[in-house]
Amino acid sequence: MIRLAVDAMGGDHAPSAIVDGAVAAARHLDVRIALAGVPRVIEEALSRHPDWRELGLAIVEAPDVIDMTDTPAAALRRKPRASIRVAADLVARREAAALFSAGHTGATVMASHAAFGMIPGVDRPALATTIPTRQRPAVLLDAGANVECRPQHLLQFAVMGGVYARVALGVERPRIGLLSIGEEATKGNELTREAHRLLKAAPINFIGNVEGREIYSGVADVIVCDGFTGNVVLKTSEGLVETVEALLGDELQGTFSSQVGYLLSRRAFRRFRRRVDYSEYGGAPLLGVAGLAIVGHGRSSAKAVRNAIAMAHRFATSDFIHRVEQDICGVERLTN
Repeated sequence: MIRLAVDAMGGDHAPSAIVDGAVAAARHLDVRIALAGVPRVIEEALSRHPDWRELGLAIVEAPDVIDMTDTPAAALRRKPRASIRVAADLVARREAAALFSAGHTGATVMASHAAFGMIPGVDRPALATTIPTRQRPAVLLDAGANVECRPQHLLQFAVMGGVYARVALGVERPRIGLLSIGEEATKGNELTREAHRLLKAAPINFIGNVEGREIYSGVADVIVCDGFTGNVVLKTSEGLVETVEALLGDELQGTFSSQVGYLLSRRAFRRFRRRVDYSEYGGAPLLGVAGLAIVGHGRSSAKAVRNAIAMAHRFATSDFIHRVEQDICGVERLTN
């Protein structure tokens, strides 16, 4: 049975949402879960689930918590027993197969990097976020692990994103696009122009540049960009979805005829909500580190936590890290 490490103190709604999601996952998956955090607080959240001990959940003491306002590097040095560090160390010592945290993203990236090291041939880790498109889900990376990147980093992101698309989305030959301001290879800045040259020469299914308006069209299965750009895209998309849902709600409550129309089409609205709801995907894997780490949204609900743990379980049982290593090694041989 696979054991997973969960940072029980990370996230806006921790520990209650984290614990509830972990319990739900334990009820439906063949996993054991180690909850890292303050025992008294975790036990209080677990008290709502009388059967938690029978589900294979355990508490691992971590007296410190890294707040969202903390500077990651300083906080990790000042709080050596922070919940994210304790959870990452469980994976590093092979006492757990994967890590999940909805806490401070920067701290999670740094703790994972320090605990696991990097996959040979990968210089920087990248957050791979699943996004909805008109056809099927796609992958956007980097979604925020690196503010500044070099062209070779984007090539590595493309290779890792391709493995993720095959394992998580079932895409046999992922179409990989480079996010830029125009379709032509000469468009964009120095980073995207040089990255385009590297991607075109690599043994991947590179389809060229993808403009911002095409991100959700389904033209690409993997969209590569630097972390600053990717995070802006992600946060803009979240805000747009919330605004569209609010506007739809206002319109549907506006008149009697619109309310009747909603009643007739509410199944379609529920499907729409599911397609754009980040909690359906759970979290974003941190690709490139030599260990499995899933990073959740700070506002993760119990549903999002459950799905993130399911993702960690799926990756742990599919030999994901080894598959990334193989693909990175193959690209290195052909490009050097």
